Amino acid sequence: MNTQEVANKLVQLCREGKNEEAINELYHDRIVSREPQGAHMELTEGKKAVLDKTQQWLNSLEEIHSSTISDPVVGENFFSCVMDIDATYKKYGRMPMSEVCVYEVQDGKIVSDQFFYKTS
Repeated sequence: MNTQEVANKLVQLCREGKNEEAINELYHDRIVSREPQGAHMELTEGKKAVLDKTQQWLNSLEEIHSSTISDPVVGENFFSCVMDIDATYKKYGRMPMSEVCVYEVQDGKIVSDQFFYKTS
């Protein structure tokens, strides 16, 4: 798959709520995932660790009220999108959030992702 195809597939799977399937299918085994400085799990390396991070996030949720993901914007082997979620977290209560997500693709797999959002 080229970058546009990977981007379209990721967006499709995320819109269907299939985040773990997206990781399994589209992420490279040696993925490097970055959250904002000071965030929980600021740097995560490897597909299994990213799956574990995703599971921890899912377990922290009480309810998702709404979630959206924009169409991807592609440039060379990078793409970005905006994800918005309004969720109630077990620890923090209801908290809407918006993040910019940037992905790097090599040989048809996502090799890095980085998320930008307000942490406080």
